[in-house]
Parts: sequence; structure tokens; C-alpha cells
Amino acid sequence: MRAAQGLPELLAPCGSPEVLEAALRTGCTAVYLGGMSFSARASAANFTRQQLSEAVRLCHERGVRVYQTINTVITDRELPACIDEVRYACSVGVDGLITQDLALLAIVRECCPELEIHASTQMTLHTKEGFLLAKELGFSRAVASRELPERILRELCALPIECEVFVHGALCMSVSGQCYMSALIGSRSANRGRCAQACRLPVSCGKGGGESYALSLKDMSHIPHLRALEDMGVASLKIEGRMKRPEYVAAAVNAVRSELTGSEYDRSLLEGVFSRSGFTDGYFTGVTGKTMFGHRRREDVEAASGAIPALHELYRHEYKRSRVRVSVTIKPGEAVRAAMTDENGLRAEAFGNEPQQAVNRAADSDYLIKQFSKLGDTIYELDELDCEPGAGLTVPAGELSALRRELCGQLDRLRYDCFTRRPEFTERDFALAPPKRSPRRSLRLYIRDTEQLSALSLDDIGLVYADMGTAKALLEKGFDAGRLCAVMPRFTFDEGRDIQRLSELKDSGLEHIECTNYAHIRIGRGLGLRLHGGFGLNVTNSLALRELKGLGLEDCVVSFELKASEIAALGAELSFGILGYGRLPMMLTVNCPIRAQVGCAGCVSAVSDRTKRRLPVKCSREQGYVEILNSDTLCIPDKLSDFPTADYVKLDLFDETPQQAAGIVSAFSRGEALPGTGLTKGLYYRGVK
Repeated sequence: MRAAQGLPELLAPCGSPEVLEAALRTGCTAVYLGGMSFSARASAANFTRQQLSEAVRLCHERGVRVYQTINTVITDRELPACIDEVRYACSVGVDGLITQDLALLAIVRECCPELEIHASTQMTLHTKEGFLLAKELGFSRAVASRELPERILRELCALPIECEVFVHGALCMSVSGQCYMSALIGSRSANRGRCAQACRLPVSCGKGGGESYALSLKDMSHIPHLRALEDMGVASLKIEGRMKRPEYVAAAVNAVRSELTGSEYDRSLLEGVFSRSGFTDGYFTGVTGKTMFGHRRREDVEAASGAIPALHELYRHEYKRSRVRVSVTIKPGEAVRAAMTDENGLRAEAFGNEPQQAVNRAADSDYLIKQFSKLGDTIYELDELDCEPGAGLTVPAGELSALRRELCGQLDRLRYDCFTRRPEFTERDFALAPPKRSPRRSLRLYIRDTEQLSALSLDDIGLVYADMGTAKALLEKGFDAGRLCAVMPRFTFDEGRDIQRLSELKDSGLEHIECTNYAHIRIGRGLGLRLHGGFGLNVTNSLALRELKGLGLEDCVVSFELKASEIAALGAELSFGILGYGRLPMMLTVNCPIRAQVGCAGCVSAVSDRTKRRLPVKCSREQGYVEILNSDTLCIPDKLSDFPTADYVKLDLFDETPQQAAGIVSAFSRGEALPGTGLTKGLYYRGVK
């Protein structure tokens, strides 16, 4: 059940049954949708279980594939419900699941290995090694990060795993899976499907930046580049928009399908239904900067209102998906027999009454073609008709209409049965190790420059973390290589260069790396290094910890979106740590808002939101990304007893002086509160939705 004529899959978003109807009627070849739980678009209407079953029927009758998004991070208490969700997906014949959580991967592998599973864009897979790890884990497809230029997409499409690419829709400022802004501001986690879109509000860059929307990008549209994407071998062209109206999805599906087939479409209609000051293809073409930014204006809203009537016409009629052959036999004294066969060889047969003697006109081939061409609001259209008309015999048009409807109904059911596979679901006992109190909690310290170590004793520090450039400087100064952990870049456009630099560090004695992205697991294993997981892996449950242990990790920092009580309840599947100090990252973005708005020469290393909070911007220019940090600093030296199962506490320094660094380490060593303002306990006590 693949896209027709060898074209890439045209994957449509469906946030409700109404949107599903619009997507099907405009010619999509696959849909993705969410149930009432574990959907990264929790605010969409989504699908009840009954609606999900009906959605599978409607899609499979049309030869359209159905992917269910179970793509939020999962907590331990949610694991039983998640298992039940997968069980139900198998029972109704969902074609595949989309996920970011390794727990779901384990559930599918153990319970229903025949069920297809795709790696969500929230896994931040954007390099060769990341895609290859996804293949190794059992994913059949990986969704590429939206920030990638054409040259990297071509490399990914050449790998032995399907590549899915977003081609139209809203564009987040942050790399998917690495945005914590909504969670830190209002406890609404993007990784839990509750993003409040704080980035769409006014944000200024200061020093000439004025009041602007410095974190709001235009919607992306790669529709002009579909031929290039098809040529490079993209498996699936994905439209974003599970929160959008039926008209939006219909317009986008129509535009993508038309571009692929060389048909005309109204681009102004597509832009009119929804845009933020127009569209951008900046990441694909590599032309980033101010032209990529935009926000929803009054004229955009007015244009959308005017486009609605014309958009309804796009899905007023059923999209014709199947050219059928019809055969009719009319013999005297026998029941009229009719059969309909589709392109898959599926054949329906029906019988009517005996024919009548013709009074005016006999039922010849022209008459029968006319009657069986009236396929109306069905997915079928007549390709050819074979007939054996009896001389002087006829069949009333009403009887032929009844036969036609019966044949279509039978063929619908045959197609549903043909395209529906229900993977066997085997119950498994995912017995997890109980929580284990850590006998001795260590401190680990991330530094931005070597001077931050100058005023403190390392007696209380287990590992020192540093990016590869700082790690190299430390090794050149004779720092103990066995106590140094190189932090891999959270995003990269040159993975080969990163691997080469890491290899050189290993030759200098480096033993440890922090894997901030799944790709680093495969890279580190290949170099024989000791692996430690970073917060960017978004680990929120014990089963994911077990999976990481199986991949060779020694330990991992768990998600700072978990409450302290949830962390304390994690099973002892793998040693883990927590972030105890530092400016938590709100966003990871490869489109620097400061550079775009005022230029690097006017950089003040921060942006300000509408409440005048100053959000520091941490620049990694060499890697091509920046991190927007929280205005307050996480600091919990006096709360460590609430994390009895954590094996280590990681302290992330930013712009602290050597003396401040020494005071921070001392406070955590003694378990005493640090004085000062601008400190926060993060999400450990208020949690996220």
C-alpha cells in the first residue's frame, strides 16, 4: 500500500475526524493522527478509540496508510496505559506508530515486533550516525529535523532507512524535542504535547532590535522543491498541522499532490488559508536570517477568512483513487450478473433480476457504460467495461444503480480487508527494578572555560564536563584525562568534523563523552569511549533507562521536566543523575534571533520577553546553533535529600567567575542553600502538564 506511480508518500496531519475527511478527499496517501492519550498535539480534538477504528476503515478502503502518534515522553505510572494504547493500535490495524520514547520502542519490540515504528522528529535525528542508530534500534523510518539543508537531506536519504521530511506547515524556532520554553514558563511541556507557543509572543533583541517577534518564524513551504526531494529518494512528504482546520489541510494536500503530478494549483490560496507574513524555505536552501521571521498579522487573518469558500471546493467530492474494470452479463432467463475489479485484482460480484424485453432501446455497451460510469461520490472511476448484452434485452437504470452500489460496497470491504494487517500482540511482563537509594552521590561539573576551575578543589568533583574545544585545552594543560568528559554538540551540520575532533581527543587520552543526541551513542561506541547520557535524550521512565543501558551507556541525566517525586521513584535500571545547578536551556535554535534582528555586531548576548525578563543567549557559532537560557538559575543544594536515588548531581556553569564556581561546588558539597536572587527550583516541585 504505497503511493501511486512510485511517488513519495503524501502524509497529511489529521487532528480530528473532520480533518481526516478533508485530507482523504484531496488525495493524501497516508495520514498521521493521535489518540486521546500520548499525542504531542494534546490540544487537538484527536480520536477516540471508536473514531480511530473508523479512521482505519476509511483509510484502508482508500489504500491510505494510518500512523498513530504515541510521541510524548512517558512516565513510569503511564507505562501500563501506554502498553494498552499499543495493544489497541494492533487490534484495529494501525499501520505504524510514531514515537520519541525508547520505552515505546521496547514495548513494540517485545509485544508486537511486526508493527512498523517511526522515529519522531522529537528525537532530533539530523545526521548519518543518528539515522543509522535508529535503524539499529528497529525503526523503519526516521523523521529528519526541519533545520536541514538539501545537501544533508540527500545524505540521509541514501541510508538504509526511510527518510521522512516536513514540506509544509508551522516552523518552530527551536529544534524539535529540544524546546523547554513552554514548560519553564508555564509548566506546559512541549514534550508532553502541551506547548503554549510562548515563542509567538513579542520578544526583543535590544540595542536597536525594538519590539519584535524575534522567536517567531514564518511557516515553512518546500513545495517548490518537491521534485528535488523526490529525486533524492525521500520516502514521505509530511505536512505539519494537526491543530489546523480542514480547509488548511485540504489546501496543503492539494498543493503537494498537484506539484508532484505536474498539475496547476493556486499558491495564493495556500498562502491565504494560513501564513505568518508568507512562507520560507530558508533551511532547505541554506538562506537563513531575518527573512525567515514572521508573525500572524491582521491581513493574514483577513486573507484566511476570504479563502474559506474556495477551499471547500477542494474536498467537496471524493478523490478518485481506483480505476475499475466492470463486466456485465445479460442473458435471457438468467439473473443479470455484474462484477467490478480494482487495480489490485480484488473482485466484487453481484446479481440482479432477469432482464426484460426491450421496448425502446436494448441494453447495449453504450447504455451500460453510461450507467456504470455514474460512480458519483465514491473513490472509483470506470476504466473499461466488458459486456455480453443479450439481443433485445434491457435492464432498468434503477436496477443497474443498485448493482453498482452493491459492487462498490463489496469492493470497499474487500479493500479494507486487503489493506488491514493486525499485528499479533503478545503480553509481556515489563518487570522493572525497584528504586535503589544511592549510597554515595557524586558531583559533576560542566565548565565553559578552563579558568572556571582555577579557584576550586576537585576533591568533591567526580567528572569535569567541557565541550570539545575546552576539553582539548584542558588536556594540553595536563588535566587528568580519566576525569574529563567531552560534551558533544547538541546539533551539528558537520558530523564528520565532530567525529574527527573526538577521535583526536581520544588519542590524547580522553575516555568519557556525554551523548547529547542519540547519534553520539553510535559515535562513542565506535571509538571505544565511555558513554554518559545528557538531558537532551529526554529520559522520563525506567524502561527508557533500561534501553540506554542496553546501548552501552554507563549513566544518564534524566529529564529536568520530571518532579522530584517521579525521579525518586525511577527504577535502578541504569545509574542516573539530575541537573542541580545552571541556567536551564529554553530553546536550541540554529537561527540566531540576535543575528537575524540586529546582527552579530549589535549582540548583547540576550533577548527580552514581553515581561522584560532577560534570557541569556549562549552562542555555539562554530556548530551553527545558539541556546536561549532561562532568566533564573536552577539551584537546589539544600534539596538533594529529595533525590535519594540519583547517583550524581550535575552542575552546569555559564558565566560564573572562578570564585562563584568554587562557592557553588562548596554549597552542594555541604548541602546548604546558596544566598542570592534569581534562583529557582525549576520544575522539580511544580512539574509539567
